[in-house]
Amino acid sequence: MTDKTAEEIVTRFAPSPTGYLHIGGARTALFNWLYARGRGGRFLLRIEDTDRARSTPEATAAIYEGLKWLGLGWDGDAVSQFERADRHRKAAARMLKSGGAYRCFATQEEIGAAREAAKAAGRPPVFHSPWRDKGPEDWPDAPYTVRLKAPREGAITIDDQVQGEVTFPAGQIDDLILLRSDGGPTYMLAVVVDDHEMGVTHVIRGDDHLTNAARQVAIYRALGWTPPVFAHIPLIHGPDGAKLSKRHGALGVDAYREMGYLPEAMRNYLARLGWAHGDDEFFTTAEALEWFDLPGVGRSAARFDFAKLENLNGRHMRAADDEALLSAALDLAALTRRPEPDTAKRAMLLSAMPGLKERAKTLIELLDSAYYILADRPLELDGKAMKLLDEEARTRLTRLTERLRNVSEWRAEALEIEARAFAEEEGLKLGKVAQPTRAALTGRTTSPGVFDVLVTLGRDESLARLSDQAI
Repeated sequence: MTDKTAEEIVTRFAPSPTGYLHIGGARTALFNWLYARGRGGRFLLRIEDTDRARSTPEATAAIYEGLKWLGLGWDGDAVSQFERADRHRKAAARMLKSGGAYRCFATQEEIGAAREAAKAAGRPPVFHSPWRDKGPEDWPDAPYTVRLKAPREGAITIDDQVQGEVTFPAGQIDDLILLRSDGGPTYMLAVVVDDHEMGVTHVIRGDDHLTNAARQVAIYRALGWTPPVFAHIPLIHGPDGAKLSKRHGALGVDAYREMGYLPEAMRNYLARLGWAHGDDEFFTTAEALEWFDLPGVGRSAARFDFAKLENLNGRHMRAADDEALLSAALDLAALTRRPEPDTAKRAMLLSAMPGLKERAKTLIELLDSAYYILADRPLELDGKAMKLLDEEARTRLTRLTERLRNVSEWRAEALEIEARAFAEEEGLKLGKVAQPTRAALTGRTTSPGVFDVLVTLGRDESLARLSDQAI
């Protein structure tokens, strides 16, 4: 394997547009992005859309949107593999000319029979085409495929940056099809040609592609090209150790966005799935770019832990700039079709953000806890708030409201002093006054500090809401 360290690093993410951007694919894209960007290299995007029956424009758009939301921008235009089919066919023709590939006229029935015979004899079901060493004088006038003339002796060794040195005996590598009988290029050929012509130096992908690496190296050699550096990363499993699937919860990046996770938290969490930098759990993207390296990727499957993701997201929310967090929350509100707040309510949200983000672990929780700001009078009380606001509490609210009307400075400190004095006069602990006040102001029994809520809502709105529930 040639030394790539002196070259510009070029990585790529190459998803198939057959559905949403899978969380596993997002992590693969992140690892490629971190490795290239952290070394001043380029990160490319290729859409592997050769399966025309399953590829859709909607899925392609979902991939673009998911990567953009995650902040994983790519260099240049995304490449369509389907549109490069002529380049793939030219490479196959080059191998035919050099003897690295051959025409195979075997039918599906003949191939199936040969495989069954091999299995019956206790041999690997590798098809050895009788057309491998035949020339034009033997060719019939019939449809044919173009097959790779794979090595029959020796072995292919992959010096994998994650898995270590992995050797595949030549007998395990079949003469795989490069061009189908209709002239359509296969995935194996297309990947090699595209990676080479796009200048990809490092192929970082899931370890389910490890056996493909040996086949692709054989194609590289047949074309006289130097293979890239390979790094095959373990797949993501669910909390139970089984391969991550729908039964474990959301699989698409779009779902995590709608659940209220921040892209910086997703980058942090996905980076830690299978890669480590000492004991660091919480880190910024700048730190990940500085620290990420392939030797830090483990060989064992990573387990997705939703509780850890939620905890990390809460930490990133608390560390976020209030303006940026407000913008993210409003973007999510629009995405989930919540009413758009007016200018006054936006100002209230920004003012309340320090308190809101201390209690929330997701943007959805933040928006829910900001109900008291976003809602219009009269508030819709939840069950706990209704239970708290019994007749006695409402009567007491009437008296408290009159006291608060006379507060000269509408500040948290002054309001707390007044509320404490009122509680003392009523022979109550402060909580017996604060809790019904919170319920009347927010419609809920949990919120930021009640005196902060009063300040956020302002004198007029606060007194109006208290009066709505008073007797």
